[in-house]
Amino acid sequence: MASGRPVVSKGNSLLEFGGDDFVDDQVITFSRSKKNVVADTAPASVAAGAGDGGGGYAGGKEKKVKNSAAAPRQSQSQQAGYSVALVDSKGRPLKMTSVDSGAAPQGVPLEALVTKSNGGGPQATHCAGCSSPFSFSKSKHLCRSCNSYFCSKCSPHKKLIPSQGDVPVRVCDVCFHADTRRDRICTVSSTSYFTDPQTLHRKERHAAAMEALNRVYKAKIKPIEQAFKFSSFYASELTDGDFDSRPMILLVGQYSVGKTSFIKYLLERDFPGQRIGPEPTTDRFLAITNGPVERVVPGNAAAVDPNRPFSSLTKFGTAFLNRFEVSEMPSPILDNVTMVDTPGILSGEKQRVERGYEFEDVVQWFAERSDRILILFDAHKLDISDELKRTIEVLKPHEDKIRIVLNKADLVGPQQLMRIYGALMWSLGKVVRSPEVLRVYIGSFWDEPLNEKGALNSTLFEAEKQDLLSDLRALPRNAAVRKVNELIKRARLAKVHALLINHLRAKMPMLWGSKEKQKKLAGRLEEEYLKVQREHNLALGDFPNPEKFRAGLSVHNLSDFPKLSNRQMDVMEGGLSKDIPKIMMELQESSDAIDDFETDMIGSVRLEDKSNPFAATLDYASREAWVVDSNSKAKWDNLFYSLSPTGNPKVLSGTQARGVMLNSGLASDTLRKIWDLSDIDQDGVLDADEFALAMHLISMARNMGGASVPDELPLSHIPPSKRS
Repeated sequence: MASGRPVVSKGNSLLEFGGDDFVDDQVITFSRSKKNVVADTAPASVAAGAGDGGGGYAGGKEKKVKNSAAAPRQSQSQQAGYSVALVDSKGRPLKMTSVDSGAAPQGVPLEALVTKSNGGGPQATHCAGCSSPFSFSKSKHLCRSCNSYFCSKCSPHKKLIPSQGDVPVRVCDVCFHADTRRDRICTVSSTSYFTDPQTLHRKERHAAAMEALNRVYKAKIKPIEQAFKFSSFYASELTDGDFDSRPMILLVGQYSVGKTSFIKYLLERDFPGQRIGPEPTTDRFLAITNGPVERVVPGNAAAVDPNRPFSSLTKFGTAFLNRFEVSEMPSPILDNVTMVDTPGILSGEKQRVERGYEFEDVVQWFAERSDRILILFDAHKLDISDELKRTIEVLKPHEDKIRIVLNKADLVGPQQLMRIYGALMWSLGKVVRSPEVLRVYIGSFWDEPLNEKGALNSTLFEAEKQDLLSDLRALPRNAAVRKVNELIKRARLAKVHALLINHLRAKMPMLWGSKEKQKKLAGRLEEEYLKVQREHNLALGDFPNPEKFRAGLSVHNLSDFPKLSNRQMDVMEGGLSKDIPKIMMELQESSDAIDDFETDMIGSVRLEDKSNPFAATLDYASREAWVVDSNSKAKWDNLFYSLSPTGNPKVLSGTQARGVMLNSGLASDTLRKIWDLSDIDQDGVLDADEFALAMHLISMARNMGGASVPDELPLSHIPPSKRS
């Protein structure tokens, strides 16, 4: 008998239950005597071989008993009376139930044998993971973590769960990997001393939401996508890496508009793999991500890593993967976002043909997974080439993510800038063709001072810079909500796609002429769209582009698609109407609790409340509060003494403090400046107060950027013990 199939044995015959009320691999064996019967649970592999020479069923008879049919079978043996004692695999009694003889009870209830799940219920008829129906060959198993029922394929693992004792129990695939994924999402490159507790809380909240969203997608949306070849028509299937990834910023533009310099400007340092110059320097897609050390990972290696969101890039072939790299470096900004630098768009058919891959298709793949799309223009080059036009058209379905950046605006005067801005809007109006106005940011986004020509616009540039940074700053805070939004859009498209395929399939002939009929249907898709829209009361805005759908249809035979199951649609609708709103509600409740304390890493600073006289150490001679409050001082003191300071008084050398300071992810130039400012005594070592000041400056630089570190310490930054 196969493992995982609970059975009941009486005498020399075995009755197999379908597993509706049993969990894991347990066998209940009844040994009947004149007065009692003992039920013992043991591994199925042991019980299956007992009494029948390992063959399983004595006499070769096997009968599957449903709940509804179990009572009559049991009532035949109720004349003698039973005393049922449940015993676990170690011989310990679990439960005792008495049945009076002649009382004609309705049989031993299954609830007395196994505790029911409080989630999903033992009456579940389909797997919560793949939505496959349970059957004789596909038994159900209870996940002891989420209390849902899964098939053996979706619950192949066992793990320790504290509430379930010290023995590993069966869990589903999502729960088995949940802790690993949550740890990976919540991991930051720097030590927790530099990470705000509310930021960690946001990361944990995001990880929990993504885990729930991943479960909904795999159980209720992915089955329809696979059945109707959704990935052949539109985007590829989502992987765990897609749900676990940080918010992504995609930069697009013609060559030498400042895309790479913009990334360097945000990171405040060089990054591995960067190429900057007036000529077309960036000749590949470069994803800049967080990592423990600075390195460049080739595209082929990055695409096979399941922990990265780039696994589905393999569909573009080796020619593209050879032009794709992942740049890793420790950075406080990359703790929160991932940036993607793209090759400069050229104005010529020859360059497009010789790329070796479809540039627009790759950009579309990144756009679908990006949280913000920045299209950069040079103030001196406003022409929109054919390839840039096609790229913007590809990005049109993601208009809500697009922001326009007019870069290098400091190289022109105010009057010229006004004309350039008008020309840019005119050019975009002919390409975008949308009544909504795209947000345009104007400035000079690089690490050099403003040009003299643009000095008159410095106030405008500063305001625009702050607006852009605020927009990027909000990305980590709302990442979970945006991914929920993207999944809803994908699910609506998958629903319409399945209804369309099912509608067209129903019109196909049974015997011959299928090719000609499919060509006719593909030629009048607009008419079929209207029929499906009226039949199912759908919005026309949810329907795919006819040309795109027609192209996908050309490589498939409509007769090969399965008939759409009403249950599959009901399952998907349940996910959209119940599960996802529940996730959104939990996100909202959690967000409301921490909104007042939320901090982010891109151009922001958390201002401490100084209204409380006990919030900071006061220097009563100057009446100036020290910027390091008492709580922070205690935290930095703990870190100080954990590094084993020496001497009297205790001090840390540069070698001892080096590791902690490097863990901040700041550039070496910034750390050198912070050390010089903190070493007030100029003795080459840091005491406890100087170390606390250094940690405060590092935290400020992580939040506001390296430019926030002052050139000279103000009085409020000098420790009271160092003030004269």
